[in-house]
Amino acid sequence: MTNKDSIEKLKTLGFKEYEAKVFLVLLKGIPMSASAIAKEANIIRNSIYDILKSFVEKGYCNEIETNTILNYQIIDPQIILDKIKKSYHDSFNTNLSLLTNTFDELQPIYKSAPKDRTNKDLNIELIRGFNKHRVAKYAEILKHTEFEVLGMYRLNGTVSEELDSTAEKLIRNGGTVKSIYMATLDFKVVKDGKAIPANHEDLVRVLESFEKYGEKVRISKVKIPNITIFDKTKVFINISDKDIPKNKRADIIVSNPDLAEHMTDLFNYYWEKGITIEEYKKSLNK
Repeated sequence: MTNKDSIEKLKTLGFKEYEAKVFLVLLKGIPMSASAIAKEANIIRNSIYDILKSFVEKGYCNEIETNTILNYQIIDPQIILDKIKKSYHDSFNTNLSLLTNTFDELQPIYKSAPKDRTNKDLNIELIRGFNKHRVAKYAEILKHTEFEVLGMYRLNGTVSEELDSTAEKLIRNGGTVKSIYMATLDFKVVKDGKAIPANHEDLVRVLESFEKYGEKVRISKVKIPNITIFDKTKVFINISDKDIPKNKRADIIVSNPDLAEHMTDLFNYYWEKGITIEEYKKSLNK
């Protein structure tokens, strides 16, 4: 590794350029005067004193008094590594604690508007960006759903065999969850602690587990859109395009009973065209 490479690596760790140059000179391990260090590091002499003072305070080097001048000698680099690790760890814990406490104080300010207080003028929302943010919005709508969820889905990512806890609660309280899943294998399942590509048997097993929770399931062998209708009033449309990066994909949420009615008709059309899990299993054996 060249001296320049070493300086760049130290800079990524938080060292300033002059600090990195001084550190590399000190790594030779021999006691040196400030002027000698500045000369070998090829930096302005006036800059050296603050750097050396900082290194002494951090415990990176020792200040050695002689009869005429002060010399500086680096300590074992492994000890310096431990000091830096501790500094990072302490800083991380402090920032994490500050972050948590701040958001604990801010959380009461946030209020999810009840259904009867929703702004009637704001009936279209566009959710764009990182996938987790869009999932959170979907979960929020599901949380406020009272009696019915109709969904058409194309499974992707890593799929769990457990039904969403909010959907499970809705079913326990007498609500209905009906879903049509496209017969594709563009998802993964976890086996032996690893996420692996799914096969047809995995698709069957996942959907059967959903049925055990009370979800009503159909499978579509034709292409379907990713659309969910909540309580016949709100429609969540996922805009899927593999050519668009995940961080630029978007969802559209429309609060409109008329559109929800039309989307329900579309859902019912695909439901009638769909097949049961048992029918799908039989088709695999042909």
